Amino acid sequence: MKEEIIGAMSALITPFKNDKIDFVSYEKIIKRQIKYKMDACVPTGTTGESTTLSHKEHMDCIKVAVDVCKNTGTKVLAGAGSNSTREAIELAQFAQKSGADGILCVTPYYNKPTQEGLYQHFISIANSIDIPVLLYNIPSRTGVSIEVSTMKRLNEVNKNIYGVKEASGDIERVVEIKSKIKDFKVLSGEDSINQPILSSGGCGVISVTGNLLPDRIVNLVKYANENKQNECLKESIELFEINKVLFCETNPIPIKTAMFLCGLIDSLEFRLPLSPMKKENIALLENILQKYEVKE
Repeated sequence: MKEEIIGAMSALITPFKNDKIDFVSYEKIIKRQIKYKMDACVPTGTTGESTTLSHKEHMDCIKVAVDVCKNTGTKVLAGAGSNSTREAIELAQFAQKSGADGILCVTPYYNKPTQEGLYQHFISIANSIDIPVLLYNIPSRTGVSIEVSTMKRLNEVNKNIYGVKEASGDIERVVEIKSKIKDFKVLSGEDSINQPILSSGGCGVISVTGNLLPDRIVNLVKYANENKQNECLKESIELFEINKVLFCETNPIPIKTAMFLCGLIDSLEFRLPLSPMKKENIALLENILQKYEVKE
């Protein structure tokens, strides 16, 4: 199996201009991730508004991320999930062909498969490619959770399924995964509890806040890896307010707004059904942003 992708990562936003992907801003965002030594960037996930991207746009975002990150030390973990197994396989195979280092594969949404259905879905995708597969468990969005027994079964059958981005918000679940599946990697998918997950055996984060403050997220994970628990906790506490406000409305509405307010993207656009942030929440966001140094 190729090298597992762990460490500090950002779930990239997808900037739009005149309802088209703004690839100039997109490349700048990725280069900024590289500048601050992110271990990997994660295009075309939830934060990247993958559900409203066309198939071609989805693939273009992956390809651009791979091209920009090539020979930089920053890997690409491409979002390749769908509620259609066939479509997810197509995206996964495209990601591999494009040079992505691995894929992030979310649980199918809306159709609510059984655990057997989840197993068949993920194993079919993993068997179609040769690069690492990170499961993505986010039941609040998809309506279904991957049980630990299903993760164990998947990992036993195909070692390319090396871990999970855990966004259930359940720390006990993280401990259960670590206790029941040997060498299975757990990455935090929820910024507000990055530090508790890292302290409970997690080996990385896929961060929304990392779009805005990549240097701080890199430091957080670095402290955890060096077993500097006090420093890691201090960083987590200092990031608490920004982590919370970036989820005061549906992700990625606040993070894209924050990126625009800080001059990191040229225009602020969403695709329906996402809509602009409420004025009172923009005021709250602006107030909290003043407390942080957003580096160029």
